[in-house]
Parts: sequence; structure tokens; C-alpha cells
Amino acid sequence: MKILGIETSCDETSASVVENGVRVLSMTTLSSLKRQIKWGGIVPEVAAREQVEAIMPVIEICLEEAKTTIENIDGIAVTRGPGLLGSLLIGVETAKTIAMIKNIPIMGVDHMKGHTYAAFLETKNPPIFPFMALLVSGGHTQIVSCKGHDDIKIIGETRDDSIGEAFDKTARLLGLPYPGGPEISKLAKTVSKTKLRLTRPMINSGDFDFSFSGIKTQVAKVISENIYSKAEIAYEFQESVTDVVVAKLLRASEKYQIKNIVTGGGVAANERLREKVKTTFSSVFETPPIYCTDNGAMIAAYAFFNWKPVPYLDIKADPSLNLEYELR
Repeated sequence: MKILGIETSCDETSASVVENGVRVLSMTTLSSLKRQIKWGGIVPEVAAREQVEAIMPVIEICLEEAKTTIENIDGIAVTRGPGLLGSLLIGVETAKTIAMIKNIPIMGVDHMKGHTYAAFLETKNPPIFPFMALLVSGGHTQIVSCKGHDDIKIIGETRDDSIGEAFDKTARLLGLPYPGGPEISKLAKTVSKTKLRLTRPMINSGDFDFSFSGIKTQVAKVISENIYSKAEIAYEFQESVTDVVVAKLLRASEKYQIKNIVTGGGVAANERLREKVKTTFSSVFETPPIYCTDNGAMIAAYAFFNWKPVPYLDIKADPSLNLEYELR
């Protein structure tokens, strides 16, 4: 079964043809990141305008690279939320129009559920249920339990900023370019230790939630004291936030007795985080870095394993769409 996955929840415009949920025949992604850099973050209107122009060429290139045509596609899967409303609408309405004109079955996909299925792509070692997924990105920080296909519930999430936001905002404080995550990681590699010790926010809170807003304030204070180098601050900041997410993930794994771990989302490509997860857990299913960031392949993968097509008119963009909570 060949599914065309379409993802436009933020600044990326991505389409992918995936066969049987695991084999990526093609993936085309266009980002407005270069235009967003001067603003130091994502401007929704700029992203949406770029996506209006990009969506059809991206889909056409994707089909061409997969050596197929839209007539040979068995189903369409599109992100319906969460995300930026304008961006979501472009993907959803384009997908619905194609489904209507070509009479192709279609389903809407939760963006975060898509991230949990990115680890199934192009791997000889697919995740084994049940597994605990750490989903870390610019918009979300969540620990979710995945007990089976479409049995996905939140165990814990951030109460304020996501870990990706914390990376970006801390990088801005340090005078580093956007996006901040890769820049902090690169700078942190230039030192191996420091006497600086930042807080590990909520690490001993007794629950599985996160809070990363306060650590930015602490970083700003440290910078103003002019004692430590930028590299030392970047190093300790990365150590702090990755310590927290791994500690929370370990606690959740032990409480729910789920040993298998999946990592997903853009921040899951962070080398230090990946190193700590692999050191802490014996059964880790990593998402390949190419599929960590938002992409159409993960949307198609989720759709294949949870195929429930609906009338195209029933699919609505929902920027506040969220997973259900596991009873604690």
C-alpha cells in the first residue's frame, strides 16, 4: 500500500510516498527556515505564505522521485494538528482537494502520533510494543506511552516552554543564530567540563511534567555576571535539560514497567541526548535523524498502521489537537 503523507504543521512543507508504512520511496521537504532566521523564530504568516507557493511543487516532485503518479497512490494522510492554523489549513485543504478530485481515500493524522511512528521508517529494528516515547521538539516536550497501534497517551508534558524553545531562546541570549539547538550543541562540544551548575528544573517533582521557562532566566543572570564563557554556559545548559528529560523518562519507564524506548522530534537528533538515552536504557529504538524533524513520511507511516479513512469533508485543521492523558 502506497500512502502519500503531507505535513505542514509549522514552517516545513513536506510530502512523502511510503510503502507499507516502512519503506520511504521519496520524501521532499521545503523549509522557510532561511527566511525566518532574521526574525529569530517562526513567523506564522511568513511560513504560511511560503507553503501556499510550495505545496503543489513539493507534492509533484515527491511523486516524480517515487516514480509514480497520483493515480497509483492508495491513500492520502495529512497532518490535521497540532500546529500553526494557517500552515495546517494549507496542507489539509490541498490534501482534501486532491482526494476529492482523484477519489482517493484520505485520513487526518495527529502530528505527535506521527512522531511516534517515525522510528518505524527504513529500519531493520522497528519499535516493539509497548514502548515509551520521548517526543522533543520546538513545539512539544512529551513522554507518551504506546501500548499498541493507536493506543497512545500522554504521561507527562511541559507546563510552559518546550525543550526546543528553551534551546532557541538560550541561544539567542548567547548571541547564537537561529535555530539554536544545533548551535548550542556545536558550541558545547568545545568544552568537556565546567564549574558552572545550572538548576535541573522539576527533576525531583515526583511527576513526569517539565518546565523550561525558568532556566532561561538563570542563564541570563549567569551571562550578566560575565564569569563563564559562552561555551561553558552552552555545555551546562545542554547537560541540565537533557539530564531532566532522561531522568523523567526513566521514572516513567519504571512506574509503567515499559522498558522499550523510542525517541522522536527535532531535538531527538541532539547527540548528547541520544548518548544519554542509550546509556540509560538497554532497549532503545532511535528515529533516524532525517525523520526526527517534521516530515510527510512519519505521517504516512502512522496512517498505514492505523488506516481509518474518512469522508474528506470530515477532516478539519485543529491547531490545539492533543493526545489523551494516561490516568496517573
